[in-house]
Amino acid sequence: MKPGHVAIIGFGAIAQDLIGILKEADVGPPERITVLVHSGREAGTKARLSDASISVSSDLEELLDEAPDVVVECAGHGAVAAFGALVLDHGTDLIIASAGALSDPDLKAKLISSANRTGAQCVVPAGAIGGIDALGAARISGLKSVIYIGRKPPSAWLGTPAEQAVDLGKLTRPTAFFEGTAREAAREYPKNANVAATLALAGLGMDDTKVRLIADPTIQENVHEFSVVSNASDFSIRLVCKTSPLNPKTSRSTVYSIARAVLNRHAAIAI
Repeated sequence: MKPGHVAIIGFGAIAQDLIGILKEADVGPPERITVLVHSGREAGTKARLSDASISVSSDLEELLDEAPDVVVECAGHGAVAAFGALVLDHGTDLIIASAGALSDPDLKAKLISSANRTGAQCVVPAGAIGGIDALGAARISGLKSVIYIGRKPPSAWLGTPAEQAVDLGKLTRPTAFFEGTAREAAREYPKNANVAATLALAGLGMDDTKVRLIADPTIQENVHEFSVVSNASDFSIRLVCKTSPLNPKTSRSTVYSIARAVLNRHAAIAI
């Protein structure tokens, strides 16, 4: 069964790719897609859309009154803070791309409270990483350690605190510039460390998940690695992810994970 009304917050690289993927889904395109943008950007966004049937809005409350089946956040940490609780308060399920926003304990508590009050669900897709099912199962058994290493080309770290730690333009070998917790990584690198936050949410938590970030001039892809020690199983996973053609900070697999979360809501057999 194809999706009904899908609302998307934002119109950046992830949102644009998501629209294209959903429109070409095997089960058929959603019955309706609405994009939420800042006031004043409606006309410009509409002009950039290749499909005239896609609606554009700048009023979240008005959009929620139209009863979308799900709202997908694709606009960054600020969008989760500004709109997440409002969506859940309305009783509408929310899928968030910016898992790092949940490194803010007050925001996380607010979303949980809203979801519990209305019965709506806040879904965090795996994003660019894999093995979240194995990690979640290992967590139930008892986790001992979760260590994540993120490698991206130097250009992917431009505009971040990495520029102050190393000279990104002159690197000749892989160079680590950050070691800390998932909470610290998510706060300092909000556009690059959502994978660390996702692993933390599925595993040991924001303060006990260890993170190492590396600028690597020898690669063109984003490489995500993590290792787990638990009472049920010990394992390591490494993914080499193609980058989004619209944003090198984002792994291409991220948007497919979000699309899967949308499509699985209506699948007869979800896996």
